[in-house]
Amino acid sequence: MNMSVDELIDDLKVKIIAALNLEDVAPGDIDADEPLFDDGLGLDSIDALELVVMLEKQYGIVVEDIEVTKKAFASVRALATFVAGNSDS
Repeated sequence: MNMSVDELIDDLKVKIIAALNLEDVAPGDIDADEPLFDDGLGLDSIDALELVVMLEKQYGIVVEDIEVTKKAFASVRALATFVAGNSDS
């Protein structure tokens, strides 16, 4: 799977919505550069755990370092860049 960052952004939006059961959110509603947590999409620590599980299942990425995770989870674009650099597929 050699996706561009833009393709990964679109893919991640769909997977985030599915993983977190965000029923009232469409992929187009998520700004790739807005924060995933707090004032942006408004995710919380439980959501973060769900995202880690999704990354492991969908992309084979094992997230171990919390500081790396904080940076990677800053936005959908940051997450896509992280996935592109760490995916085993």
